[in-house]
Amino acid sequence: MRANYNHIAGQSVERLAALSDGVFAVAMTLLVLDLRTPAETAIHSEADLWHAIVALAPRVIVYLMSFLTLGIFWVGQQTQLNHFSQGDRHITGIHLIFLFSISLMPFSTSLMAAFISYRLALLVYWANILILGAILFAGWRYAVYAQLVKKELSADFAAAIERRIVVAQTLYALGALLCLVNTYWSLGFILLVQINYAVAPRSGPLSRL
Repeated sequence: MRANYNHIAGQSVERLAALSDGVFAVAMTLLVLDLRTPAETAIHSEADLWHAIVALAPRVIVYLMSFLTLGIFWVGQQTQLNHFSQGDRHITGIHLIFLFSISLMPFSTSLMAAFISYRLALLVYWANILILGAILFAGWRYAVYAQLVKKELSADFAAAIERRIVVAQTLYALGALLCLVNTYWSLGFILLVQINYAVAPRSGPLSRL
């Protein structure tokens, strides 16, 4: 009896995790390339250098936001992969699309840093985050449906993963809406959301988000 290729392809969760680690590492490294040292020809004194460094502040903030974003999504994806009993062709495809979206973060970050006062740049940046969350949510839903998760995984745990993604994306959307008032307020709110997810305690109400 012939084996169907689609039934045997993409089953290695370990290989998928290894590829993900590589893509995340490259994307996180590329972010810093947008932080360039001031041109030597424009610096003639300590004051000039200080003003040039201060002028880099918006780019540093957006860099920090994107680094946190990638770190949060890396943890989220690894949490899911760690609870897969096996993979299949479809879940591998979903996560490849997820990694493609991860590779776009350096671009959306650079766009946001260059045009930080423009709503369109912020919406492109937020759309990148939205796509990441939507794909991660869809991948988890499919894994549960296709019974690719470990059998000992409780329904409450599976629901908690979905809830965390939904709550995060709702908060990001609220932050994006603030750009109607001011893009700096919007970025500040998104940064606070990211800091919460990065450093929130493991117990208490924040741990449920």
